[in-house]
Amino acid sequence: MRINIEPDLQVIGEATDVDDGFELIRRLSPHLAIVDISLKESNGMELLKRVKDEKLPTKILVWSMYDDSLYAERTLRSGAMGYINKKNATTEIVEAIRKVVKGEIYLCEKLATKLLQRVVTGNTTAGLSPAEALSDRELQTFEWIGRGLRTADIAERMQLSPKTIETYRARIKDKLELPDMAALTREAVQWVLENG
Repeated sequence: MRINIEPDLQVIGEATDVDDGFELIRRLSPHLAIVDISLKESNGMELLKRVKDEKLPTKILVWSMYDDSLYAERTLRSGAMGYINKKNATTEIVEAIRKVVKGEIYLCEKLATKLLQRVVTGNTTAGLSPAEALSDRELQTFEWIGRGLRTADIAERMQLSPKTIETYRARIKDKLELPDMAALTREAVQWVLENG
């Protein structure tokens, strides 16, 4: 609704998952797509990667519940041109859209400052937070563990085998230096509570 009140902006489609979103982008070729990191049954990072791999001209603006410079960095590396937190979406969405459509990168001031500080200090990959330590798939698995999903449910959502999810769980435990799977679950729940 906020976008449609602008005389020069128009919403031409909406999708709830990666496959539908990708098909809409391919078919309609919009100037810009706003992609949520947490899509129903999937992850917006997958959509970003597919758009980038297909070299589609649509620019991507990511909006997310995560107020984390590491998520912003991941999405920019995956091909997005901007990142906006849902808390700020109402006030910033139009500015972000206009900037990204012009080919500029958009980050809110707070995230831009955090990202620049990490670059200046050379701390672009170091650190122990899950967002820093884990791959995209591992982080997605970690989030769903924190939301209470069982291994079979995570496997179904990610369209992978339960054995692959168990491998991700073991890697996450090792990377975060956790003593056992119960500690992994507690850590994941705490992380979800702190990050939305």
